[in-house]
Amino acid sequence: MLAYHIATAGDAPALTDIAVPEPGQHQVRISIRACGLNFADLLMQSGTYQDTPEAPFTLGMEVSGEVNAVGESVSHLKVGDRVAVFGGAGGLAEQGVYDAARVVKLPDAMSFEHAAAFQIAYGTSHVALDYRARLQPGETLLVLGAAGGVGLTAVEIGKLMGATVIAVARGADKLEVARKAGADHVIDAETDDLRGAIKALGGADVVYDPVGGDAFKAAFRACNPEARLIVIGFASGDIPTIPANHLLVKNLSIEGFYWGGYMAFKPNVIIDSLKTLTGWYLEGKLHPHISHTLPLSEVEQGMELLRARKSTGKVIITP
Repeated sequence: MLAYHIATAGDAPALTDIAVPEPGQHQVRISIRACGLNFADLLMQSGTYQDTPEAPFTLGMEVSGEVNAVGESVSHLKVGDRVAVFGGAGGLAEQGVYDAARVVKLPDAMSFEHAAAFQIAYGTSHVALDYRARLQPGETLLVLGAAGGVGLTAVEIGKLMGATVIAVARGADKLEVARKAGADHVIDAETDDLRGAIKALGGADVVYDPVGGDAFKAAFRACNPEARLIVIGFASGDIPTIPANHLLVKNLSIEGFYWGGYMAFKPNVIIDSLKTLTGWYLEGKLHPHISHTLPLSEVEQGMELLRARKSTGKVIITP
């Protein structure tokens, strides 16, 4: 089968013909219909992601598809089931093997493409805003990188939770995408005075930041007393330092957040969140935004869309 594979540590990934994997006793094999790309896929290529597998491995963190083989100890899944899984790797391939305990059945109303765009982006934003930031109705939520894969879902979920949402993104097209997702106010990331623009809108009670760098610094200085800043990632490549004395003066809180980490030490947080999110989806309250859908043969183009920040929402690969 074809897979977007890293053969040796330090090598660039390449489309490679590898053996079809066989499921173990507690595993299932899936015919992969869709795989969502994530910024972490880029970090894995350079070995800088916190959960980069040891080579050899296949990229692709979240997938959807149909079960085509089950291990002998698996009873809750059968061949033909429509499923999704956050596997961490292995998704950019025609087939993949996953632990059955991590595999969830898909509602009939959810397409494979939406399922592959759903778990990480919506899960990250919901757990970050609800469980970590304790976002309250009437508060002001500032979303940096608001047209990206996770940022756009933060805008959507923030509105569902009753917040006033300020979206920061680069360029008119991306700002319009954020506005359509529910943002009350939009600010171009290239504005000369980002801090001043945020302050003019009343400041921020919660900051959702997958960007880091100068945007974080401006948002930090525009926080209201008792604001919570959720550190999601550093897409800018710049990890900011935090002046601790400012935390003291304004009674601010910095919350680090890594969604996948909860699978290891508190999986019920993710499980309960995904139940809530799936319910919202079936009620028509969530609308996954996919800007590009590409075949596996064009996975390099998909990665470049993320690298150059030319996508909005999710990029989906369909093996």
